[in-house]
Amino acid sequence: MTTVASLAPWLGGALALAGAGVAASRRRELMVRWCAWAVGVPAVTGAFWLGPPGVAAVATAAALIAVHEFGGLLNLPRVDRAVLSAAVAAVILSAWLAPGETLRAAAAGALAVVAVPLLSGDADQGLRRATGALFGLAWLSLLAALLPLGADALALFVAVSVADITAYFAGRRLGGPRLSPLSPAKRWSGTLAGAAAGVGALALLGAADWRTALAVAAGGPAGDLVESMVKRGAHQKDAGRWLPGSGGLLDRVDSLLGALAVLLVLN
Repeated sequence: MTTVASLAPWLGGALALAGAGVAASRRRELMVRWCAWAVGVPAVTGAFWLGPPGVAAVATAAALIAVHEFGGLLNLPRVDRAVLSAAVAAVILSAWLAPGETLRAAAAGALAVVAVPLLSGDADQGLRRATGALFGLAWLSLLAALLPLGADALALFVAVSVADITAYFAGRRLGGPRLSPLSPAKRWSGTLAGAAAGVGALALLGAADWRTALAVAAGGPAGDLVESMVKRGAHQKDAGRWLPGSGGLLDRVDSLLGALAVLLVLN
């Protein structure tokens, strides 16, 4: 069984190894990204060490930031973002405090986000606001799946991150056919190399089975493309600019969201 204690040495070793490689490269962009990881990985690992309360806190904080970025991309009014934030947080907290009521919380959230443009009588943008908020609720509420997974969720995040990094560098080096018009820079060669690296990371962390392997190999790239679709629709390159070297939080958790969706279907 995967535990946070068993993952911690691997995470520390990976950070140290990555730091040595980044220092050797002398590339400022990579150094900035590594510094962000050096702060974020211990913080998230510590939260998972605390168990369900820590995981719920991390998932809720990530969801609130992600809703803010998503609402900015879709240009949703502040009231829509506030209600969507409350709805997503309610789904996550129900997964922690009352797992049997998660579906009820999601349904109540759906009614709430649709009610905002409906009650405002927005005939021009009401449908866009409602459908955008419903999509955001379904997409970002996937973070609630972190709760039942426990330490396996941490291993999954590490694996999709390894897959993302490998896909980026392998795609640039190997070239070949493009993965999708939604993200022209991504190549099939990079995606396949990333899938292999991500599944390998799962195996090293003791969290590999056919479900998690499929989640990383297929769900991760799909989640990345979902965010690319949203950003292209908004004519934006990144979901935000506050996270050093990575844009926004959505740019870091998009693959994880896809992997969680696949796991929910398979489990």
